[in-house]
Parts: sequence; C-alpha cells; structure tokens
Amino acid sequence: MTRRREKANQPVGTRRAAREFAFRVLFEADRGDLPLDAVFTRVEGNMREGDDTFASLNAEALAFAQELTRGLGQHRAEIDTLLRRTIRGWSFEQMAQTDLNVLRLAAFEMTHTPEPHPPVIESAVRIARKFGGDDSGRFVNGVLAGLSRQLQAEAEQRD
Repeated sequence: MTRRREKANQPVGTRRAAREFAFRVLFEADRGDLPLDAVFTRVEGNMREGDDTFASLNAEALAFAQELTRGLGQHRAEIDTLLRRTIRGWSFEQMAQTDLNVLRLAAFEMTHTPEPHPPVIESAVRIARKFGGDDSGRFVNGVLAGLSRQLQAEAEQRD
C-alpha cells in the first residue's frame, strides 16, 4: 500500500471534519424526518464499516460531532429563534435546507461552546460552499458575521 493510501485510511481528527459529519447527519435527519440520534448511530456504523462517503473520524472528532448533533437537538428551538431574529429578508421556508442546517450547527456552536467565532464561521462557510449553491458561502458568512457581532454586543452589555 502506498504512503498516500495509508494516510487516506487514517481516521481524521479535525474539528472541520467533525462539523461536516454533524452537518451531514443533521441534513439527512431533516430530509428523512428522522431522530438525530438514530441517524447519527447509523451513519457512525456506516463510517466504521468503511463507507467512504464519510470521513473516518477518530474518537475525539466523533465525540465532537456527537456533541454538536446532540446539543443542536436539545437547543434547536432556541437556535431557530435566534436565527429568525438574525436573518433579514428570508424565511426558513425560502432558504435552502443546506444553508439552514449549516447555520443551525454554527449558531449552536457559537452560543453553547467556548470555541472562538472565527474558526466556526470559516468552517461553516466551507461546508456551505461544498454542499450548497453558488451563493451559499457568502450568505452563511453574512448571517454568521452578523450573529457574532450581535452576541459580542450582548456580552459587552452584560459585563
């Protein structure tokens, strides 16, 4: 086996890969109207069996992906309310499902984890560009940049 192929078969441990994994679980759960936990378990099993449509995540990245999906599942109503206040000129029904799910995951991470906003926004934009339409990256970047400013202003008012 070549060195390149050996490296490709190694589990990935990046947060970006974990975010993409969580996004794909969320998207599939929404499309099929299925419980997030059930989809996560099935997708994790497929990944472990060698399904190459998902990056093979190491234990740390998989735990992070699970933290994101479970957390969003628990706080989805709150996240949706926050996004509805942030997004101007678009309703959830008008938005592409891809963009909405990328925004949900990033908004959850920005509000419920200590992760700095810039890497969360950068990963969300990359996922939107990869899976969304031509303008998805710009749209996601604009919404999340506005949300970040809003959250920082709220934090400054509390201090």
